[in-house]
Amino acid sequence: MEILLKPSLPRITLSLKSQSHLLHSNSHVRTLPFTISCKLRTSQDGNISKKIMLSEVAPPPLSENDSPNREAPPKPPRRRDGAVGLLQRFPRRVLTVLSNLGLAIGEMFTIAALMALGTFIEQGEPLDFYIQKYPEDNPVLGFFTWKWIKTLGFDHMFSSPVFLGMLILLATSLMACTYTTQIPIVKVARRWTFLSSSETIRKQEFSDSLPRASVNDLGVILMGAGYEVFVKGPALYAFKGLAGRFAPIGVHFAMLLIMAGGTLSAEGSFKGSVTVPQGLNFVVGDVLGPSGFLSKPTEAFNTEVHVNKFYMTYYDSGEVSQFYSDLSLYDIDGKEVLRKTISVNDPLRYGGITVYQTDWSISALQVLKDGEGPFNLAMAPLQLNGGDKKLFGTFLPVDDPDSSKVKGISMLARDLQSVVLYDQEGKFAGVRRPNSKLPIEIDGKKIEVLDAIGSTGLDLKTDPGVPVVYAGFGALMLTTCISLLSHSQIWALQDGTTVFIGGKTNRAKAEFSSEVNRLLDRVPEIVEAS
Repeated sequence: MEILLKPSLPRITLSLKSQSHLLHSNSHVRTLPFTISCKLRTSQDGNISKKIMLSEVAPPPLSENDSPNREAPPKPPRRRDGAVGLLQRFPRRVLTVLSNLGLAIGEMFTIAALMALGTFIEQGEPLDFYIQKYPEDNPVLGFFTWKWIKTLGFDHMFSSPVFLGMLILLATSLMACTYTTQIPIVKVARRWTFLSSSETIRKQEFSDSLPRASVNDLGVILMGAGYEVFVKGPALYAFKGLAGRFAPIGVHFAMLLIMAGGTLSAEGSFKGSVTVPQGLNFVVGDVLGPSGFLSKPTEAFNTEVHVNKFYMTYYDSGEVSQFYSDLSLYDIDGKEVLRKTISVNDPLRYGGITVYQTDWSISALQVLKDGEGPFNLAMAPLQLNGGDKKLFGTFLPVDDPDSSKVKGISMLARDLQSVVLYDQEGKFAGVRRPNSKLPIEIDGKKIEVLDAIGSTGLDLKTDPGVPVVYAGFGALMLTTCISLLSHSQIWALQDGTTVFIGGKTNRAKAEFSSEVNRLLDRVPEIVEAS
């Protein structure tokens, strides 16, 4: 017996017996087919009219016991809801969250905000500086004090745990997006298939037909336009601009390079500053200090730097224009390996170490007193009320230096050009140029300024992340340009003398339609022979 019902209705099994229609005997059973119309009332559908068909075919067994030779249907796979299933689903859920575009944009904005804050807050200053600049009794914005800076590591922002943590999170999001989105898109784009139905071709973004044309002629035209063409019987497939599909992966890789290079710069570099008088030297490794746990010294740290000469040039107004340092580098065996005169914006590079010219000072004056000497008088920087001009001073005793009240001649210099002299009472006595060989008499003493010895201010730095960052930015510019290429696909099918054409592209859709129309106009028309 078969019952025809809607799937949404409950299944009903009906057993009908009638003495008038069914005759039972020991030899056989006779079944009379007939049709019964009935109505089933449900609480949801009201009156539903259905037909119940009684067939002469024997009904199927009701259970496995009724048919011992019948195989049991396969059981559906059980869903693992325990700890094992949770562990299997956890990575996919995490990848889905990390590859979210909104999360990645938020991470980039956070990194940009931290970088802006790092330019606002002075970096690498001692604790006393931040206590004075950001005191607790007058917090910035009502809450921001030096404790926030030191706790969060904002005094070295670009190597702080907060900044590096955001870089790692953004890198993870980029890799998750590449794995879950970009790589599958590339895999799909690389699969080329033929369409065997004209209806499927008509459903493409662009579709057209040529009533008297050949698919082979179309393929030749497309090849001339830069398409890769594949023909199989009456079907054709062509594409171009597949590199545009790979470009997003390249962009992500370039961003990862930039972030890796920035992290390597923050945690793997060495920095140091030194002021060296003319004629003295220093060892590179004694000046440089590590910036992070990735900092590893090299053989170049044993190099010795000797300051051969320091000098300056001046504007017509007398202001300092440029200052230069003539440097020689010696290896561990004392052999000179490099010599160069550096200046501001023209550093020296050797073995991954860069030496910058950044500052200058006056270390000493050489003078003669009554023909005696020369005396080397150390120069000290003097504090000025405002302004960024430099002033250096020294003192030449003229009385017994062991007495309680020592008097002498004061000497001041702004640069290496001239020296101003004052007597014991502090009155102006005169100006002399170093090495002018013009003595000046002050308080009965004859003073001659022989030379002003300058000191060069050098900054030394090793940054292994710079090449990585440059490579990342180069790759970013290249892949960004490649991503502008359109990935265009064209399908065609020969049906008699008619060729059906369809295509699609991922960008510049209007230009794509115009291009295909121009190419179709060039396809030759088939003319039947008379």
